[in-house]
Amino acid sequence: MTESPQAPPGRRAWRFAVGTGLMLAMTVVVLATAGSALLVAWLMAPNIFHDHLHQAGIDQNSNQAMHVERAFTDAVGLSWGLAAVVSAILALALSWYLARRVQRTVTAVAASTAQIAGGRYDTRVADGGLGREFDDLADAVNRLAQQLEASEATRRRMLSDLAHEMRTPLATIDSYLEAIDDGVRQPDGDTMAILHAGTDRLRRLAEDVSSVSRAQERALSVIPVRTTDRALQETAIAAAAQKYAAKGVALRLDDAPAVTVEVDPARMGQVLGNLLNNALRHTPTGGLVRVSSKQEPSHAKPWKAGSNSSGSGHVLISVSDTGEGIAPEHLAHVFDRFYRADTARDRDHGGSGIGLTIARALVEEHGGTLWAASDGPGAGAVFTMRLPVA
Repeated sequence: MTESPQAPPGRRAWRFAVGTGLMLAMTVVVLATAGSALLVAWLMAPNIFHDHLHQAGIDQNSNQAMHVERAFTDAVGLSWGLAAVVSAILALALSWYLARRVQRTVTAVAASTAQIAGGRYDTRVADGGLGREFDDLADAVNRLAQQLEASEATRRRMLSDLAHEMRTPLATIDSYLEAIDDGVRQPDGDTMAILHAGTDRLRRLAEDVSSVSRAQERALSVIPVRTTDRALQETAIAAAAQKYAAKGVALRLDDAPAVTVEVDPARMGQVLGNLLNNALRHTPTGGLVRVSSKQEPSHAKPWKAGSNSSGSGHVLISVSDTGEGIAPEHLAHVFDRFYRADTARDRDHGGSGIGLTIARALVEEHGGTLWAASDGPGAGAVFTMRLPVA
């Protein structure tokens, strides 16, 4: 027996171990079965025996009947008793073996979950060989450990990247404030512009971190209304037109029939805005960014296995550029938080490395998917989102 660690103060709750409890339960079952068989035999056997004596024409009070009854009683008692003892031994031996296996498996699962709770996320539970249910339990614990391990790795990387992202603007602000204090620089327009740029960068970083956390936790409010993909694209292009003109990058919207969708226009505007900003950062002056869409037939198979989008048809909205492109080894990570293929260059461009993560989370919140494609460095990139048609 073991003492429960969760017992309230002043009360000691004693509980059997799983194997001990199972063994005791099986012992009770064996004894109850033997007792029930003995009771049934004691109630039914004499009547059946005397009935057969009567049918054979033997007087129940004769010496012959007495010897026959004695022989029957001894034979039945000896054979039944020996059979009961052997059966009980075999049943208890099998019960002990099974109880030991169950207890070892449950103890291993409990020890592993305790290690996982203590932060050792690399712990894994081996199959106990007790059946599908225990194998499913071990698989569930192992999947939980893998998810916690991945979450912990993401958390550590995010904190490290966040500290790295904050270090540059903070260093800039600190150096300029120190220069002002020492009289090396004056708080003129240029100095104040640099200080404001640093604080704006920190503000954007804080907003991006908050947005991606809420988006991935499904905590962002989404209010879908009926609109068209064309209206979404035109609104996003109008908002980005000035920045594109300032850099000298052409922004073009391809002609296509409007398709009705049911989405949150503000959230979809945020998605398209992030995609257009990403394309602008990686497209040099004189380049071209195109926004296009096409309706996918309702009988077409989902683009990606496991997609959570469904319905009668979908619309594909793409943002393509003629910029730097994406190397194959980086393509699978472009939606990871704070991930950059070229850290120094992206930091100079002012990207936080979170915009694409937010965009994918918002698209998935609408029941769609978002993916990236590129033929490699220098070949440009295409970001496509797939949304269900209203």
